[in-house]
Amino acid sequence: MKYRKLGDSALEVSEISLGSWLTYGVGVEADKARACLEEAFAQGINFIDTANVYGRGAAESFLGDALQGRARDSYVLATKVYFPMSDSDRGLSAAQIEKQLDASLQRLRTDHVDLYQCHRYDWDTPLEETMAALTRAVDSGKTRYIGFSEWPAERIQAAIDMTGVARFVSSQPQYSLLWREPEEEVIPLCAANGISQIVWSPLGQGVLSGKYDPDRPPPTDSRAASDKMGGWMDRLMHPDVLRAVQRLKPIAEDAGLTLPQFALAWVLREPNVASAIIGASRPEQVRENAAASGVIVDTQAFVRAEAIIDEALAGAAA
Repeated sequence: MKYRKLGDSALEVSEISLGSWLTYGVGVEADKARACLEEAFAQGINFIDTANVYGRGAAESFLGDALQGRARDSYVLATKVYFPMSDSDRGLSAAQIEKQLDASLQRLRTDHVDLYQCHRYDWDTPLEETMAALTRAVDSGKTRYIGFSEWPAERIQAAIDMTGVARFVSSQPQYSLLWREPEEEVIPLCAANGISQIVWSPLGQGVLSGKYDPDRPPPTDSRAASDKMGGWMDRLMHPDVLRAVQRLKPIAEDAGLTLPQFALAWVLREPNVASAIIGASRPEQVRENAAASGVIVDTQAFVRAEAIIDEALAGAAA
């Protein structure tokens, strides 16, 4: 496992990290989730990402229990705040940040997280209030660093321009061969300001694993077939896109990689990406994905893959 510096922080994070959206505490049985976590550590993964809203606290509670007995300085723990935790608890107001951070720490059974992230931008709260609250969280020692997820570039710039506040060190965007939007504004802006990307959905919700046949219904045990976990996948499940993904398999094989490893290596080719977050329901998935760290792939292989996917996405959107 290779490690990269997370923005202008002192954190060194594994190129592959383990996430818990739709899985731990919710979609995956506890014993299987624990096995995935143990395999992650065995593979050198040191970065665990979660959020308060995942299972309305269930993912954090699972991790709080599963991480007990492991040295706190042996892993990097990140969580998030913004989405509703009740009918009245949501957003990035000062009161919410303080309340939700304390609740996350209690569920995680720790006195601090290494990274506290704004899960989305809160248009109903002044940015000055949010940044002041995040700064107090850092000053209190409850979080070492702060980050954000899916913020528009102009709001990122507004935070960067503020003085006397804690500095963001991470951005968590969706980014993959199937979703390259961050390349336009977010990645260049962050790279120029000491902010690294922590990528979610680097395998396009599993589509880039190649397991979905364009001419058959998705497997009954897959994310796409799940009412709980498949709701975000309609665009990615277009037959043209699935056929294009199948065309990537020989390119990956020529590189000596499985298709998931190839897709992760593509994400990690970007220097501003510090880590790619994987989701896993089985330890062998963790093992396979972790092996993508540090691989060297001919740039022309990536260029061919991009052309295939771009053509399919254009056709699917027509």
